[in-house]
Amino acid sequence: MLQLRRRRLWIAMSLVLLAAVLLASLQPDFGPSVPTGFDKVEHLTAYVLLALWFTGLVARRRYWAVAAGLLALGLLIEVLQWRLNLGRVAEGLDMLANALGVAVGITIALRSTGGWAPRLESWLGWK
Repeated sequence: MLQLRRRRLWIAMSLVLLAAVLLASLQPDFGPSVPTGFDKVEHLTAYVLLALWFTGLVARRRYWAVAAGLLALGLLIEVLQWRLNLGRVAEGLDMLANALGVAVGITIALRSTGGWAPRLESWLGWK
């Protein structure tokens, strides 16, 4: 993790974010269904945002760990959806969308946004 003044806060926010993704991914399907294929856009977007979040907290040399961790999270969610039988469907295409989202997020981080958390702390005047 990068040198962060509010390290515990960043860790807590990261855990809340991961818990929210896990819960949203595993809750029973109770709403109206989305148009065919739109859920893949949701997967891609979620994993782009997750990759951007975590690349803001770690050094570039650790981006591989961000990618591996997010891919493991996506796989865990797909396995749990399959095993828990809560009305959610595990699909290989979901995992593909997750992986593409991670790749896009890491690419954006490498080009511009990586390491954003310390800059934000500085901008906010956190000491």
